[in-house]
Amino acid sequence: MLQDVLMIAAGFVALVIGADWLVKGASRLALSVGITPLIVGLTVVAFGTSAPELAVSVTSALGGEADLAVGNVVGSNIANVLLILGVSALVAPLVVHQQLVRIDVPIMLGASVLFYVLALDGNLNLWDGALMASCIVGYVIFLVVESRREKDPLVLAEYDELNEDAAKPHSSLSSVFWVLIGMVGLVGGSQLLVTGAVSIATALGVSELIIGLTVLAIGTSLPELATSVVAASRGERDIAVGNIVGSNIFNILSVLGFTSVAAMGNVPVSADALRVDIPIMLAVTLLCLPMFRSGYEITRAKGMVFLAAYAWYLIYLVCTVKFTVAAEWMAYISLSVLMPALVIGTLALFIRDLRREA
Repeated sequence: MLQDVLMIAAGFVALVIGADWLVKGASRLALSVGITPLIVGLTVVAFGTSAPELAVSVTSALGGEADLAVGNVVGSNIANVLLILGVSALVAPLVVHQQLVRIDVPIMLGASVLFYVLALDGNLNLWDGALMASCIVGYVIFLVVESRREKDPLVLAEYDELNEDAAKPHSSLSSVFWVLIGMVGLVGGSQLLVTGAVSIATALGVSELIIGLTVLAIGTSLPELATSVVAASRGERDIAVGNIVGSNIFNILSVLGFTSVAAMGNVPVSADALRVDIPIMLAVTLLCLPMFRSGYEITRAKGMVFLAAYAWYLIYLVCTVKFTVAAEWMAYISLSVLMPALVIGTLALFIRDLRREA
């Protein structure tokens, strides 16, 4: 057991360092061929924070542990909103741009619904993966087009800062070296992480889905946590929110899309995930609309609500292992009471805002 824990810890370290090196090398290469720092920030950096999820999910799917792959993405998206935004908001209240609420959050919700619909038959096939991968390509093109219209000097400066090191003169050879080393770190780290997680799940009698939703999800969200908390502590309060929304979109469309393609369409989705965990992910995504739109700020009070909701979810997952009756009741309350209330409340706020604008 201790060996498996050390293997997981080493895997996490290799993933985080590998993702950082990959982003560094890729950013330098992109800038060297004339791509602007803004576009690099919107694409390379955004993809880089999702690189650990992609590496773990592809490794899991190819190894026949599809529950780890799906649980990793679903759990990461839940943790990104509830845990990371919750912690970041406690550090400093977070600013939410109106464009994020009008465009990016609905895209995040649409991607989540698309994933749920495609998974309803219990499997993500090759065509499902190709569709999601095509959507992420379209999203990146949309980002690039929108970025060319960006005039706010503060926004431009933020992305310049993200690529401050990459903007310095570097040889293409050294940039390629960092990319290769980063890929080695991602592949090696994902192998260690998946092997250790499967061993622990087998030893404890815990399902791979639970391990994916908890240990892997939180671990592979470390880049997002670091980026968002540091941004919030530096006063860059809008980077934190945009980072999470962008990462969640990439997680679903890119990670699950390319994982399904890599596994040749053999990515089963468990009935438990379809019944509880994916609907909870949808509810958390929907929760962003009223939380973000209200005052266009995530206050410390909202951060506490996010953290309380994540604690509820973790308690539910623990109960599924030892206290199945309590878990069933918690799932019933979440899906039959809390989720309908959230949907009704969100619709009411939306209708109210439409009337005010009219």
